[in-house]
Amino acid sequence: MPLQLTFLGGVGTVTGSKYLVDTGEARLLVDCGLFQGFKQLRLRNWKDLPVDPASIDAVVLTHAHIDHSGYLPVLVKQGFKGRIHCTDPTYDLCRILLPDSGYLQEREAERANKYGYSKHKPALPLYGQRDAQRTLDQFDTSPFDMPVSVGKGVSATFRLAGHILGAAIVELQVGKTKIVFSGDLGRPNDPIMHDPAIIRQADYLLVESTYGNRLHGQRDPQDELAEIINRTAKRGGTVLIPSFAVGRAQTLLYHLYQLKMASRIPDLPVYLDSPMAIDATEIFCKHSVVHKLSKQQSRDACHIAKYIHEGEDSKALDLDTMPKIIIAASGMATGGRVLHHLKYFGPDARNTILFAGFQAGGTRGAAMVAGADKIKIFGEYHDVRAEVANLHMLSAHADADEIMGWLGGFETPPRQTFIVHGEPEAADTLRHRIEEELGWPVIVPEQNETRDLD
Repeated sequence: MPLQLTFLGGVGTVTGSKYLVDTGEARLLVDCGLFQGFKQLRLRNWKDLPVDPASIDAVVLTHAHIDHSGYLPVLVKQGFKGRIHCTDPTYDLCRILLPDSGYLQEREAERANKYGYSKHKPALPLYGQRDAQRTLDQFDTSPFDMPVSVGKGVSATFRLAGHILGAAIVELQVGKTKIVFSGDLGRPNDPIMHDPAIIRQADYLLVESTYGNRLHGQRDPQDELAEIINRTAKRGGTVLIPSFAVGRAQTLLYHLYQLKMASRIPDLPVYLDSPMAIDATEIFCKHSVVHKLSKQQSRDACHIAKYIHEGEDSKALDLDTMPKIIIAASGMATGGRVLHHLKYFGPDARNTILFAGFQAGGTRGAAMVAGADKIKIFGEYHDVRAEVANLHMLSAHADADEIMGWLGGFETPPRQTFIVHGEPEAADTLRHRIEEELGWPVIVPEQNETRDLD
């Protein structure tokens, strides 16, 4: 049997990353993410994989974000017994992200049943907290830059990807064949995360294309953040920031700390209203070796915010009329406490809803950034009259030029490059650039497509 690669997710979309490598002697899954965004994508989460989970020997995770890890509890429920390999920070983050994902799904099912807005009777969660906790028992961690056996005749090496804490570029060595998975590439010269590792050689390459057709721009994020906060404060409004709990929340705290220390913004109270983001912030401080900030710098930046643990304290923020800054998950407004805040702060023109990075199609975040004047939350529509802005330059993903710069580190072209983790226009734009500028053979694969590699 030839070495085969099957694209089970993360193609034609930026979610649901799953890449099956079948050597004939071992079957491995690189990433195991949830589909998010458009309903037709989310429905894929409920369909059986075209491969029996019990036949998969191991999973290798590039990083902890739910679009790369969030399907793991389903895989385990359906019979996967193997080990899940990742870096130590990725495991620490999955310990909070996966149970939280299960909790949110349980809550959403309960709410749908209570208020009757689901077509399913009863509505059920895809998985729950107990499923997520059981999944964590199957994790094994490895350091960066050290090969580890992940299956018969297969080793994996994790290289720094930047992006978020613990994120890795994965090198799979199958005999003499090297397959490189970029995962989500971070940005060069990021103030917090290290640059993505330079990769010199690969036989086959899977490279992400989230921003394959866009540039982040050269503007300093602190300049734009300061302008938005200052004009909102002058209106007597609140800045509500829907934020990814892992990575983005910590970056925002760092920038707010810098702005306050330089007296560039008013001394408004800052609230971190996400138990998961609070836990992730503590993990960020713990793993100072894999980012640029010292432990003291991490503590100073993270402690600029008041942590909101309890739901009642979160609700109290909506009743507080004083200007303030609230950072709350989730980053695309798909769930979490930010939904309750949007109901209160969205209809008031004094306030600002400030997104902080990529908004996948079909999410509330994408709709608001595109100018929607109403959004649906818990089955009801709510007005959006607040100012809506997006700090594109805060994205943890490399932009098109930065991806091309990273590809420039290869000393020889891969035999085949696959463009993944991008919406169709972004993926095809990057394909065209690689063909034209580098002269490499490039393919944009389709969902469930299988390719022979040898």
